[in-house]
Amino acid sequence: MFPSQFLLATSSVGKAIELRAMLKNQGIDAEIKTYADFGLIAPDETGTTFHDNAMIKCMAGFKATNLPTLADDSGLCVPAINNQPGVYSADWAEDTVGNRDFTRAMQRIDSELGDKDRSAYFTCTLLFHDGITIHEAEGRVTGRLLKANEAMGDNGHGYDPWFVPDGYDQSFGVLSSDIKNSLSHRGRAFEKLLKL
Repeated sequence: MFPSQFLLATSSVGKAIELRAMLKNQGIDAEIKTYADFGLIAPDETGTTFHDNAMIKCMAGFKATNLPTLADDSGLCVPAINNQPGVYSADWAEDTVGNRDFTRAMQRIDSELGDKDRSAYFTCTLLFHDGITIHEAEGRVTGRLLKANEAMGDNGHGYDPWFVPDGYDQSFGVLSSDIKNSLSHRGRAFEKLLKL
């Protein structure tokens, strides 16, 4: 039984919107709280793997609120450049004052890729602390990257306007939230989590 109220351990408005849509699609009526509801500051993500960072967020959120806590860490991996930016996906987009500029991050990817293969994938590790057990699920979606100056659409968040999933000719920035959530790394991880 999914709890009627839980903490989504994030400051990302985009992630909260995405998860609300996923819950609705699964027929789950639950109240999602985020860091903002408790005046919490996100913990430093010092891990070197997606699992490590998800665990840091999950444990910190549960300890601070005593609510069942859902945490994820996810990122964009580009095999041709050693699966970068990977766990540092958000960091690649940050400027010196902490603002996130994903166009800038894509320009860096373009620079490192050059003429190499533009295949890429999003991956997500999702952890859910129900108060007794920590459940874990992973999801992945494969596709290809557009160049920094070829962004499509303004739906979603992060790298979505540059990522075209396999089998489609539009980016996650254009595709409807229903399609994106059915394909996305986070959506696939969430479906696996519900089965647990």
